[in-house]
Amino acid sequence: MKSGVDSDVSTGLAPMSTTTASTSSPANAVRRSADDPYTPAQIAGFGLNADRLPRHIAIIMDGNGRWAQARDLPRIEGHRRGVATVREVIEHCSRLNVEQLTLYCFSSENWKRPVLEQKLLMQLLEQYLIEERAEIVRQNLRFAVIGRRDALGDSVNREIDRTSECARENTGMRLCLAINYGSRGEIADAVRAIARRVAAGELDPNSVDETTIESHLDTAGMPDPDLVVRTAGEMRISNYLLWQISYAEFWVTETCWPDFGKAELFGALSDFARRHRRFGGLSN
Repeated sequence: MKSGVDSDVSTGLAPMSTTTASTSSPANAVRRSADDPYTPAQIAGFGLNADRLPRHIAIIMDGNGRWAQARDLPRIEGHRRGVATVREVIEHCSRLNVEQLTLYCFSSENWKRPVLEQKLLMQLLEQYLIEERAEIVRQNLRFAVIGRRDALGDSVNREIDRTSECARENTGMRLCLAINYGSRGEIADAVRAIARRVAAGELDPNSVDETTIESHLDTAGMPDPDLVVRTAGEMRISNYLLWQISYAEFWVTETCWPDFGKAELFGALSDFARRHRRFGGLSN
């Protein structure tokens, strides 16, 4: 699907593989998302460094439409094919004990799509929320949605709320879906909220700083992404988490989202581990 200006951001959502969630989270215990986390030896066997994995991975799922068109299939078949990729990526990130995975499912610009495609994508989303609710609970996944929900319709919002409530006590990896999301709109909404507080006398305008703005974003309370992955070879941000990715590492692959799998994901993580993140300073 196209996202932002012209990207194929996918809503590729579908059933995840079944694992049993941890039912308790003792104080100071290592957080586990599933009952079968990768061991340090397994992680090393994958060529990864357990101490240099990103805390938060954000993915621009691009190329579903192009994948389908290259096979003379309807675009919606590309979106459906992307569901297996979503399942696999969630599974691996959860087992690697990643703290958060954010998936760009539907951008605020995607409403430019044909009406039929919009409806089909919303149906896929609603189906996912219903069918995967039990698995989100079983895998101990925290669940969040960012974006302007008012345009999604009552049925989709109802299922978002039900899933959020079911996952409310979970303590594992946070699965965050960006739906009807656009970063410029998010920042504009935050500025308006701050302006209302200033006008009401609740906030001194001279006290407004980066922390104030961050606390009014959709992602308030979430860690900034350490790694942004984009499939299908496009070298664009596409209005995605503009504030939050100011110091994120980027990794782009020519592989379209439906063909993105374990090898590509672990390749991105291996490359991330070799990066020297200086955050504006100098490396030692």
